[in-house]
Amino acid sequence: MLKYVWRFFTIFAMWLTLKTWKDTNHVKINRIEFKTNKLRPSQSLRIIQLSDMHNKRAWNIHQRLLHKINRSSPDIIVITGDLIDRRTRNFKQIFNFLDQLINMHIPIYFVTGNHEWGNRKRKKFMKQLRKRNITILGNESTRIQVAGIPLTLVGVHDSSTHHENVEEAFQQISETGYTILLSHSPYVIKTYPNLPADLVLSGHTHGGQVRLPFIGAVISPGGGVFPELDKGTCEWKRNRYIYVDSGLGTSMIPVRFLNQSQISLIEINGDN
Repeated sequence: MLKYVWRFFTIFAMWLTLKTWKDTNHVKINRIEFKTNKLRPSQSLRIIQLSDMHNKRAWNIHQRLLHKINRSSPDIIVITGDLIDRRTRNFKQIFNFLDQLINMHIPIYFVTGNHEWGNRKRKKFMKQLRKRNITILGNESTRIQVAGIPLTLVGVHDSSTHHENVEEAFQQISETGYTILLSHSPYVIKTYPNLPADLVLSGHTHGGQVRLPFIGAVISPGGGVFPELDKGTCEWKRNRYIYVDSGLGTSMIPVRFLNQSQISLIEINGDN
């Protein structure tokens, strides 16, 4: 009997190790769709969202990411913060990744996360982003035309570190057009529940990073124990949605479990 118990625990330990390794290092594409009557039924927009990379470099991840992004054929790419870690001192590899991403000739939009603000070389990092013509939306908005669709993108600096200025960001926003807010922390909608955005794209939580069966996230940044808004989609106002990407990287502990590293392919389609 004891032999079978040991065999069970050995097999379970092996599964646990392999599952943790896969969830931490293998990137999946999470596909999500939204519909809106602010677009014509024939109109469609594809967005790749990258979040919480934390300067991740494991197992040739940059090349695998570039391949997945290229195959997804997005109209725009949005990066919702924590591209680097607060402890990152050498930006060479992350900028090598960004340079290859820029070579795809897809517009890239970026908002800061708490780790950008916590990094002592933040100004140097931000300067290099601007040098590469990555659009930084720091408490501001931009009107763009994507795939023939007029779109307003709004970005706020990280609200978990109190660098946001929502009033400034939403100046002169018309609610007749489709508006997307990029915010690293999803809890911006708790502080500002009347945001005039049709869709909020965020990250920050890592989906709890480690999740338990039937329970989900145990703890997440800003959300505390058993958090709400840990990952996925929530309708926070009538016809207004927030999507929380659980992201790519890790912090505190370098593992993910039942919460695979991911990027998101978000498709917005017109609806009658």
